[in-house]
Amino acid sequence: MIYTVTFNPSLDYIVDVDNFTIGEVNRTTNELLFPGGKGINVSIVLKNLGLPNAALGFAAGFTGQEIRRKLAELDIDDRFIEVENGYSRINVKLRSNEESEINGQGPDIGRDHIQQLYSQLDKLEKDDVLVLAGSIPSVMPETMYEDIMKYLKDRGIRIIVDATKDLLMNVLKYHPFMVKPNNHELGEIYGVKLRTKEEVIPYAKKLQEEGAVNVLISMAGEGALLIAEDGKVYESDPPKGEVKNSVGAGDSMVAGFTAGYLLSGSYERAFYMGLCTGSASAFSDELATKEGINRLLAQLGQPEI
Repeated sequence: MIYTVTFNPSLDYIVDVDNFTIGEVNRTTNELLFPGGKGINVSIVLKNLGLPNAALGFAAGFTGQEIRRKLAELDIDDRFIEVENGYSRINVKLRSNEESEINGQGPDIGRDHIQQLYSQLDKLEKDDVLVLAGSIPSVMPETMYEDIMKYLKDRGIRIIVDATKDLLMNVLKYHPFMVKPNNHELGEIYGVKLRTKEEVIPYAKKLQEEGAVNVLISMAGEGALLIAEDGKVYESDPPKGEVKNSVGAGDSMVAGFTAGYLLSGSYERAFYMGLCTGSASAFSDELATKEGINRLLAQLGQPEI
């Protein structure tokens, strides 16, 4: 079974405005409303690929109810814990001459809510997959990822971590099955600028040396590369297409890699599934579908799903 965790889910309100002007009334030309959060995005794409999974996390208020209603429409197994104080976030993304984002804060998650999450994690079994993705709300301990991995240590659970900076570095000692920074995030960790795959490879290998089993690096228009458990390096330019929406592309890559590995046991297959799934989301207003992924796999000469 695959489990995803989204500590701070949101309703993502995406609006298009022609020539947005500060200080004036602006009218939208298009509006989209999705359940959001990195773990939720992973869950949705896994479901689109036919892999059952459960979405864990916290939800609050009328916005939390709407997030859960939309997940039910998508047939996602929602196991969110209800929080009494506050509201789940509304994140606004404005697309005009430039893209701008306003992200909300989220509800007041307490110790009892966190304990309920640990009770859910107690049910995970050997060979299950747990995806920890995104930031940690300020009301929760900064060590949550590290604490969870320590709690689940030696239980044979494959844990995937999509986080940045200290959140990522502090979990490496617990040997996450896969980590997925982008090249800019990887550069920030080591204090360097990384633009090409040749520059990225030695620093990705450093993450592996420090404990990560597999290191997947997304590089937007430059494609991606994978330092696999066996030391092999897989790299590719991205498939061709028009980028419409960058939201969820990295999460989709995580979902594609996870699905590819579980379905085939091949790191090469997992790499190309991740690359094409991330690109399929970037080339669409919504998250990747199996049809969109298959078109891109064929473009790269890879077998369809």
